[in-house]
Amino acid sequence: MVGKIVGLAIGEPKEMAIGRNRTMTTGIMKQQVPKAMLTQHGFVNDASHDLKHHGGVDRTVCIYPAEHYVRWNEQFGITLPDAAFGENLTVTGLLEKDVCIGDVFRVGGAIIQVTEARNPCNTIGKRNELSELFKEVRNTGYTGYLCRTIEVGEIKLGDELICLERPDDLVTVAFCHDKILHGKGTVDDLIRILEVEALAERYRFDVETRLINLVDGIVL
Repeated sequence: MVGKIVGLAIGEPKEMAIGRNRTMTTGIMKQQVPKAMLTQHGFVNDASHDLKHHGGVDRTVCIYPAEHYVRWNEQFGITLPDAAFGENLTVTGLLEKDVCIGDVFRVGGAIIQVTEARNPCNTIGKRNELSELFKEVRNTGYTGYLCRTIEVGEIKLGDELICLERPDDLVTVAFCHDKILHGKGTVDDLIRILEVEALAERYRFDVETRLINLVDGIVL
């Protein structure tokens, strides 16, 4: 399985207008660069503002499939800007239905591992001035996914993502969204997700909480 970077973006948190005389501080407004250095804590000159829900060592790289841009542009009759979803890497060939939690990729001089299915927030709609976009991203599960850094190194626009390793149990990003984001998971489904060793700790906590509530008869 091989993908290719068609967009590489980084950026520090900044103020973003979200309506009449209103702003918010967010890290979603990233700028395209030809290359960037990936460390154990993320890209140099890249950061999140809301550290409760974003960032951390399990979430150093955000990836979004380039193929989805075609759908959104056609559906809404717009041309989305680069890195419209706040992703670091816009890639071809690596859709949510094909990528598994625990997949390890070499990309440029770095090595990364997929850790969780990205849980989208409504900042996506605010960034693109289109609230319906956030709703559709959530409904379709076309959210992208997050990775941790295994080996630091420089990444360049045009680099390939080459899969070096896959877990034995293929738990895809799309499977996680169906069972967690869309709430269709059974006890067995949630246990299967939790058995993936590479799972991000904060995502693991969310799945464990859902599992406890499901066992106790509470539907989230």
